Amino acid sequence: MALFDLPLEELREYRSASAEPEDFDAFWSKTLKEAREHGLDARFEPVDTGLTTVDVYDVTFAGFGGHPVKGWLTLPAGAQEPLPLVVEFIGYGGGRGLPHEHLLWASTGRAHFVMDTRGQGSAWGGGGGTPDPVGGAPAYPGFMTRGIDAPENYYYRRVFTDAVRAVEAARSHPLTDASRTVALGASQGGGITIAVGGLVPDLTAVAPDVPFLCDYPRAATLTDRHPYREIGLFLKTHRGRTEDALRTLSYFDGVHFAARGRAAALFSAALEDQTCPPSTVFAAFNAWAHDDKTIEVYDFNDHEGGGPYQDAAKLAWLRSYA
Repeated sequence: MALFDLPLEELREYRSASAEPEDFDAFWSKTLKEAREHGLDARFEPVDTGLTTVDVYDVTFAGFGGHPVKGWLTLPAGAQEPLPLVVEFIGYGGGRGLPHEHLLWASTGRAHFVMDTRGQGSAWGGGGGTPDPVGGAPAYPGFMTRGIDAPENYYYRRVFTDAVRAVEAARSHPLTDASRTVALGASQGGGITIAVGGLVPDLTAVAPDVPFLCDYPRAATLTDRHPYREIGLFLKTHRGRTEDALRTLSYFDGVHFAARGRAAALFSAALEDQTCPPSTVFAAFNAWAHDDKTIEVYDFNDHEGGGPYQDAAKLAWLRSYA
C-alpha cells in the first residue's frame, strides 16, 4: 500500500477537529471515583511456569464496577528490592495470553505487568480470561460500538477504568517502585496507554506504538479497515445517529487524553498504516501536553509499525526514565 494520508510535513502540524466535551474532566473524575469505591483487592498468586529467569504471578484485581480483571506480573527471578515498573496494554482482540509470551521487560531488570482486556482475548495470541459482565444496546460485531448510545454505557469506559486500576494494582506489589512507572502498548494497547497517560498524573513515561482510539472523526471517515470501520457500519444501519455517536466517542478520544499527558512520551507511527492512519496518531502526539516527547516514523510500514526495531528504540529510550 502506497502512502495514503497526509505528507509527513503536514502530519507534524496536523491538529484534530475532535470536539472536547465540556464535562470531560468531570466525567472521568466521577468514573474513577465510583471505581475506587470498590476495594482494589489485588491478589498475586505465584505460578509455576517452568521459567527459571523470572518469577510469575497470576493477578486478579477489581476494575470498573468492582469486576475482577486478570493480569500477569513478571519479575526477574529472586528480586529483593522494588523495581521500575512497566505496565503493558494489549492490542485489539488479544488477551493477556501466557506468561512466556511476555519476557522482554523482565529481562531488562524491570517488573512487568500486563493487563487482560475485558471481553477480548479470542482473536489472536494465547487468549484472555476476563469477561465483560456489562450488557449494552444494539451494536455492530466487535467492541467499537458497544454502548455507543451514551458515554456512561460505552465499552471503553470500562476498559480505560480497568487500565487505571491496573496501574494501581501493579504499584501495590511490594517489589514494584511506584515512582518509576511506565505505561506502554501497541495499537489498542497504545490507545489505552494514552488514556492512562491522561488519567494517571504521576507516570514516569509512556510509549504508545501506532496507537488506536485517536481522532475518531477523521479515523471513521478516512479508513475502511477494521476496527474503525465498525463505527461506519453501525451508522450505515442506524441512520441519523452520527452526531450522537461522535459525542459519545469524544469522551474516549486519545486526543483529549493526550492534552492532559504529564509524562515523557515516545510515540511511533507508520506512514502506510491503514488500521490506525498516521494523521490520527499525529493528532494525539501533537496534542501531548508534556514537552519531552518524540515520535519514531516508519515510512514504508503498515500497522506492524516498527516491530522489533521499535522495541529496540524503547529499550534505549527508557534507560533515561525507569
